[in-house]
Amino acid sequence: MRGNECPCPLKSTVPTKDFLPAYDFSGGMRLVHDPDGAAHPLATEVEYAESILEQGRGLMFRSSIPDDYALVFPFDHASRQFIHMLFVRFPLDVLWLVDEEVQAVDTLQPWRSIGYATADTVIELPGGAASDVSEGDTVRLES
Repeated sequence: MRGNECPCPLKSTVPTKDFLPAYDFSGGMRLVHDPDGAAHPLATEVEYAESILEQGRGLMFRSSIPDDYALVFPFDHASRQFIHMLFVRFPLDVLWLVDEEVQAVDTLQPWRSIGYATADTVIELPGGAASDVSEGDTVRLES
């Protein structure tokens, strides 16, 4: 590997030069919204933030993410999960799920928003990507 190359499997598919990969890439996974039996994809590029460091950093310091991107925060059990937007430069749609059922949906604004709800999984998407998602809907990962 040369000095400035990134060993990330997303390198060739991500259109932004400053995309900072740091998470487990879930190749072949997609995030789908299934409100009424007619599933459609919310994201086809899915990454997991599983460690405390990855979850604490989230999407901070990135200038953008692809339109079909999702960052998934899995937790051991449902509890109150906080999301902050400090050092996040773009709006995010955030979903809080318990057993694939949406508990809360919020659009958080760069630098100044905080959101929280009970969840065993939190998902961050580009702002506007979850505009059709409502509480009670099903959102799941598929391979």
